[in-house]
Parts: sequence; structure tokens; C-alpha cells
Amino acid sequence: MPAPEPSELAFIRFVSVEDMMRLVHSIGVETVLKDLARYIEDDFRRWDLFDKTPRVAAHSEDGVIELMPTSDGVSYGFKYVNGHPKNTKSGLQTVTAFGLLARVDTGYPELLTEMTLLTALRTAATSAMVARHLAPKCATTMAMIGNGAQSEFQALAMRAICGIDRLRLYDIDPAATAKLVRNLSGLGFDLTACKTAQEAIEGAQVITTCTADKQYATILTDNMVGAGVHINAIGGDCPGKTELHGDILRRSDVFVEYTPQTRVEGEIQQMPADFPVTEMWQVIAGAAPGRTSDRQITLFDGVGFAIEDFSALRYVRDRLEGTGFFQSLDIIADPDDPRDLFGMLTRAGASSAGMQHEGATL
Repeated sequence: MPAPEPSELAFIRFVSVEDMMRLVHSIGVETVLKDLARYIEDDFRRWDLFDKTPRVAAHSEDGVIELMPTSDGVSYGFKYVNGHPKNTKSGLQTVTAFGLLARVDTGYPELLTEMTLLTALRTAATSAMVARHLAPKCATTMAMIGNGAQSEFQALAMRAICGIDRLRLYDIDPAATAKLVRNLSGLGFDLTACKTAQEAIEGAQVITTCTADKQYATILTDNMVGAGVHINAIGGDCPGKTELHGDILRRSDVFVEYTPQTRVEGEIQQMPADFPVTEMWQVIAGAAPGRTSDRQITLFDGVGFAIEDFSALRYVRDRLEGTGFFQSLDIIADPDDPRDLFGMLTRAGASSAGMQHEGATL
């Protein structure tokens, strides 16, 4: 008896980098960013339903490789992601990622997708979603310190979600700033390339720090930060890597995603274990205040959390319906008798041998 043909359950949807780009362009980048922010905010509102754990990380001198799992009881998702700052010197990406979404009731995967692009989009959407709750009302100007691979996404998300369209840009590598100016020119932004971080933050109501070096750094010092700003600190994302002087944290109201993870990886790794923070889901759910005054300094210590990736995976799954922006991969063994996996293998071997014999006699 020949091996059975796989059933529909054996196939899962796979979204390649090419298909992800096609999907994003078919929807529109800024629309995708707004949609992702809505999905993330919706999942933050049901925070208690999720399994939550700090990501599982393997650190080395060269970088970090991480797994980020979570489940809402209906679906299970995880992301594989790395962070290797030295990669750009070899022409490689600092961050690469892929992710999977599965059904909890059967354990069967239903989506496998690239997440290098998707992570950039969800990180920017998260930043802007948080800024909508914490930044000064009517903010129009953002300083973008660190003009690498994430910077364009941050700019587009802040405009689409918060209305910020004036950008003051600084990077220690002028070529990175020139790249950012080139990519955003003609898209309706008011762009100013600056020679120092101090110059970049002048007049900015929102300050985004997004640098890549894996070390304790002081991108902003206390004297640089005036009252009333919102700081979007997203560059510090692993032990031993920070961007802000500790005195800035002491002057700020600090908001995080998942406290146990951020205390190890975020800016607050510099602070005592009892340093007070507020988790963003509490603000979104109305359980804690966000911005309370015009002079308050709010600081989002964003390191990225698995629920945000889960939201992004949900979004891609939902938007694939009716498109051709995926391939069907046969990666689940699917015997006609679920107890006879070996029989399926044996019949496949016999079938293969028969085909080889038939070919040899032609």
C-alpha cells in the first residue's frame, strides 16, 4: 500500500521575507503599523490571560540568541531572535528572527513566518502605542538618537499613531544619518541632521534612543533632559547594555513591559531591585496613571516582550486570509492511522524503491 497523501492538517502557512514585504506593501506600511499597535494594545488589555516568562537567552561575547514564548490559552506563539551588534561590520544584520503560531487544542502549528521585518514593525508600533499614552499631548518633534535599521520604522509609527512629523537625527556614524534622511526624504517629514545628541534633543518632546553597541553607555546624561519630555528608551535590551545615565531614571516615571525581564535587560538594571516602575498594561487597562502633568518626565524602558510578538503573529495570520502571500509547507507527519507512524515511513520507503526500480527499467 502506498503512503497516504498528506491531509490539509499536515500543511502550515509559511510567510517568507518576500511574501512579508508583499503583504506589507499591499496594506501600506503606516496602516500595518497602526493595525499592529491596535493588536498589541488589545492583548495588553487581556494581560492576565497570558503565560508570561522572561525570554530564554543564550549569551556570548558576540551577542545573544533568544526564544520568546507565550500563550493566551487558545494560541501558542514563540519567536527566535538574535542580537549581534558586530554583524554589520561583516555586512550582516544585527537582528534576525522567525516565529511560529500554533493551536493550543491540538498543538498543531498554523503559521511559520519571517520576523526580522515583522519585529521591526512591531517594535515601532509598540513604541508609538506607548507614546500615545505617555507623550505630551500635541507633540510634534522627536529626537532619534541611533539611526540604524529600526529608525525609519520608529519615525513612520510615531507619525501614523502620534502625529509626530518633525525629526531631529543623530548617530555616531554620519553615514547612518545620511541613510535615514535618504529613506525618509519625500515622505512628508521635516528632517534635521544633527552633529551631537545634545543638538538633536533641542526642542524635542519625544526622545528615542536606539543604539546597538552591547555595553553600558551614556547616550543621554541628566543635564540633557528637560522637564516634560517622553523618553522612548529601546536600545538597552540585554544584561550589560544601557543607554541612559541613572540620574535620568531617578527623575522619571518609568514604564515597562514585563518587570522581571526588564530588571535584567533594560535601563533599570542599573537601579536597585525595589526601584518603582509601572507596567504598561496597567496604564492601558486604566489600573494605573500614565502622564499626569506637563512637567513630568515619562520613560518607556522597552526591551521587547513575547506578547508583542504574539500580537504580530496573530495579525499576520488574520491578514493572510484571501491573499496569496504565503506558501503551504508540508512539515507535519500525518499518517492515515495516527498510531502507525512507522508504517507510514515503511510504505514511503517501499514506494520510493518502486519508483527507482521503475525508472531503472525504462
